[in-house]
Amino acid sequence: MNPEFMPQFAPFVVLMFLGTCFVLFIAALVFLIGLLARKRALAKWSAAGACAVAGIYFALLLGASVTSEEKTLSANGRKYFCEIDCHIAYSIESVTTAKVVGSAPQEATASGTFYIVKVRTWFDENTISNHRPKDAPLTPDPRRVAIVDDQGREYGVSGPGLAALQHTEAHWTPLTEPLIPGESYVTDLVFDLPSGAQNPRLFITDADGVTRFLIGHENSPLHKKILLGLRPSSSSATL
Repeated sequence: MNPEFMPQFAPFVVLMFLGTCFVLFIAALVFLIGLLARKRALAKWSAAGACAVAGIYFALLLGASVTSEEKTLSANGRKYFCEIDCHIAYSIESVTTAKVVGSAPQEATASGTFYIVKVRTWFDENTISNHRPKDAPLTPDPRRVAIVDDQGREYGVSGPGLAALQHTEAHWTPLTEPLIPGESYVTDLVFDLPSGAQNPRLFITDADGVTRFLIGHENSPLHKKILLGLRPSSSSATL
């Protein structure tokens, strides 16, 4: 198995971010007190300290980004995301291509080719903290999902294609379905790729905007991505 973590050393990264925010908050408070008390030296030094701390943090943020490398995981690879006291892993179960998804009257025809990707979400029981109950459910954080081609173009989930596929399934499981340690489930996602799209890979990432400010996170500016390789196992005219 080929695991990759996003970001690496997540607890330390989160603590560094929260610690920096706390220091900047204290500096801003001292700056305000200095202004109100008319103590210019206090205000000056607190502002200088805040700028220094922010500068160091953003230098580390950009440094981690420019030295990062893009990775494409193989078919059995798992991409892990930190949920503070545990980790959620994502992997590809299968990939199918089709021109038409669903059946009349609820069917959709692709502009190019539909990629039906089965994504497994797994709550890795080996990553939970000692303080977390083993029967406590977890709702995974919201994720942003897209297919990326070799030109860097992104293709989001096809609304019509997914609706048609859901119409044929007795139960469709969202990526935010709660689960307990050791449990997993499969989510079917549909993407409409143009004929010119080459080397498609699945990109799953955090949807939370604050991740743009986490050192070593793929959502931070200029940081390279961790992608899941897609190799269609079957193809058909209609699915």
